Amino acid sequence: MKEVIVVRHSVGGRTFIHTGQRPTEYSVTPIGQGWRITLIITQDVDIQEILRWKQELNVFLFREFDDQTVKKIWFYVKNGPVTYNDRLKQITIFAESRIEYIPNEFGI
Repeated sequence: MKEVIVVRHSVGGRTFIHTGQRPTEYSVTPIGQGWRITLIITQDVDIQEILRWKQELNVFLFREFDDQTVKKIWFYVKNGPVTYNDRLKQITIFAESRIEYIPNEFGI
C-alpha cells in the first residue's frame, strides 16, 4: 500500500505539505474521539504560514492499494489544536472528525 498525506488551507486551497512531492515522515494515530497527525517539518515548509491558518486546515490521507483502488480520508481539524515543537521540528494536528471514501465511486 502506498500513502500520501496532504495538508491544505481549506479556504484558499494552498498546499502546505504534500508527501507525494516531498517525502516527509508522519504518523496518524487515533486519540479518543479524534486523530493526532504528526509530521516532521523540512526546511522548505513555511511553518509560520501553517500556524497562521491553523483554524482553517484540512488534512487528506490517500491510500493506494495493490489493485489501484485509492481510498481518501479527509480529516477535519475544526477546533483541534495545531502545535509546533521547534526542537523536534514537528507539527502536531488534532482532527476532530474524518470522512473516508473511494473517489472513483462518485460520478457526475
